[in-house]
Amino acid sequence: MRAVNEQDIRASFVNCSKGEAKRLPLPRDLDERRWDDLDFLGWRDLSAPDRSYIVTELRGELTGITLRFPSQQRGFLHRSMCSVCLTTHPGSGVSLMTARKRGQSGRDGNSVGIYLCTDLDCSLYVRGKKTPAPGGRFEESLSVEQQIERTRNKLTAFLDLLAP
Repeated sequence: MRAVNEQDIRASFVNCSKGEAKRLPLPRDLDERRWDDLDFLGWRDLSAPDRSYIVTELRGELTGITLRFPSQQRGFLHRSMCSVCLTTHPGSGVSLMTARKRGQSGRDGNSVGIYLCTDLDCSLYVRGKKTPAPGGRFEESLSVEQQIERTRNKLTAFLDLLAP
């Protein structure tokens, strides 16, 4: 992913109003991010524990979405798999996140959901830059580059569901 700034991020959101995009909190460490290791920029809203955000390049354009997920999570004994990077986590490490659809459909309350790593560090797990709990990554016959491509394709497929 290419490096982005605050203005780029705020202008990229497709499933919220411009006013909402202007008010949402941004990560403070944008200058320190290792952009080459990211397929998307993902962060949680620390002031609203049920909200997260993703910004990525989609067909050459920067696209941002707002996500919601339940504040109550599952117990520690339960393991779930992220639908994007295929990493498994115990307990609340994977959350069902929902995104409002674009346009009138979203304003009418329609949304789509996906299971994602709650910390939104899918890119780092796939590249081996961050280690999940034991048993969190299965050994695959795909190369890391192929896993990265699969991760990007799965995120793109989800973003395509947001179309009105």
